[in-house]
Amino acid sequence: QVQLVESGGGLVQAGGSLRLSCAASGRTSTGYRMAWFRQAPGKEREFVAAIKWSGDGKYYADSVKGRFTISRDNAKNTFYLLMDSLKPEDTSVYYCAVGMAWCYNCNTTSGGYDYWGKGTQVTVSS
Repeated sequence: QVQLVESGGGLVQAGGSLRLSCAASGRTSTGYRMAWFRQAPGKEREFVAAIKWSGDGKYYADSVKGRFTISRDNAKNTFYLLMDSLKPEDTSVYYCAVGMAWCYNCNTTSGGYDYWGKGTQVTVSS
């Protein structure tokens, strides 16, 4: 089992920045990939960014590429999402997730992840 707790959400003006953190505990040594997803009211959950546990592979949704950066600190069992140049359309609940095994072409899909946090709200005002 892996437990995930997000933090760092809040209210920010458009153009501002936030850094989300996801602290992992439990059976983290066998993790394979980590990711952030988001879900706005009335919309499907969507992929934001992912990183392999080894750090040698990062993936971003086109909508956040160049503005968001995913990183991880394995020594702290924590991974991050630095969000710059925030836009009102980035307003969502952000969830972190961990996938435990290799799977084909699943780094950017929710099906590739086994454990999820409860989410943290990010609100960007215009």
